[in-house]
Amino acid sequence: MKFSSCDLCDAHEDLLRLGTLQVLPPVFQRYGQAPAFSGPAFTLKVFEDNALVRSALEQPGLGQVLVVDGGGSLRCGMVGGKLAALADTNGWNGIIVFGCVRDVDELNAGAVGIRALGLHPQRSARKGLGDAGLTVAIAGVMVRPGDWIYADADGVLVSQEPLS
Repeated sequence: MKFSSCDLCDAHEDLLRLGTLQVLPPVFQRYGQAPAFSGPAFTLKVFEDNALVRSALEQPGLGQVLVVDGGGSLRCGMVGGKLAALADTNGWNGIIVFGCVRDVDELNAGAVGIRALGLHPQRSARKGLGDAGLTVAIAGVMVRPGDWIYADADGVLVSQEPLS
């Protein structure tokens, strides 16, 4: 589906007023070859530990967007080049990290669209701590499993229903 987040906001001002369509704050940097991506959210809540991120990306993505609530940590990278390649291989449409990523050259060479707060060269822990399938807070916006994510050059939208 080709879309513009600006056009979606204009066409769905009623949903914005109701709060069933929200816009993430403009704090995310863009990585990867895909200028835009969309799909239902698969949520993770982790903190400076990316073992569950790897586990999720090893599964068939089925066109979903992995939404990682990393607590906004700026102390390590939660997704690197190998995990981005895994996401592409397994059919994930995109990744949003409320935290940092690493391996910027590999991320930017990859096909999967990624949004994150920034870059950090240090890798995360790999203890397997965290939860999947929860409602998470991404920069103050609640994202529920199955919410629709629309990300393009103008921003990231979270909708409780698919938009057209």
